[in-house]
Amino acid sequence: MAVTPGATPPAPLTADAVRAAVETGQARLHALLPDLTDAAVRAPSALPGWSRAHVLAHIEGIGLAMARQARRALRGELIDLYDGGFPARTAAIEAGAGRDAAALRAAVAGALSEASAAWAAVGPDDWSRPVRYRDGVLRDALLAWWRELTLHTTDALLGPGPQQWPRELCHHLLDYLAPRAPEGVQLVLAPVDDAKAARPYGPADAPVVTVRGPLTALAAWLAGRTPHAHLECDGCDGPLPELRPWP
Repeated sequence: MAVTPGATPPAPLTADAVRAAVETGQARLHALLPDLTDAAVRAPSALPGWSRAHVLAHIEGIGLAMARQARRALRGELIDLYDGGFPARTAAIEAGAGRDAAALRAAVAGALSEASAAWAAVGPDDWSRPVRYRDGVLRDALLAWWRELTLHTTDALLGPGPQQWPRELCHHLLDYLAPRAPEGVQLVLAPVDDAKAARPYGPADAPVVTVRGPLTALAAWLAGRTPHAHLECDGCDGPLPELRPWP
């Protein structure tokens, strides 16, 4: 299969289109909550060391945190993502994961409702308002919530797996996660179902390593999740190359 590095990927979604995708993801997760039992929330998730309850507590926390970024930005205020920083986030997840299914269902549903209301209040001229989250703007915070919501719903082993991730999200992940590309090579991700969307990362004069597979599987691998389909690698001496940390 011919690889066309440098081909123009689809244009980024508008903020309103991302907001609509977020609403779809929130509604999907909300519809899954009533079936969660105490046994189900204690079951392992796809993330090592985390139960499904841990992932749900994290979705609750990041949903509220991003909603707070939106609420404060509309008032012209900047606020940290989490009061107390990362240690407080970790403690809140551990404490939240200890709740029973009924409490978790109610907490996650409440966070989804607050997120929906907060993002609905953002007008077309507000997306460039600054936020404290990574010293970005409101559109960056919305994209972060889209990533967190979609990937962690999958991590909780609820609803769609990576093979059902929206193609638009996959294209976004291939862009956002470019800093994960390994050092010392030119990594080319070549979707077999979208040849024009091949992505090159790294210096042009470095040895080329080409990883081929479905777009959704490439996005899952780059995001640190188990690909749902086989990925082929040209230029690898063994397994797929080791990725760098999340940006």
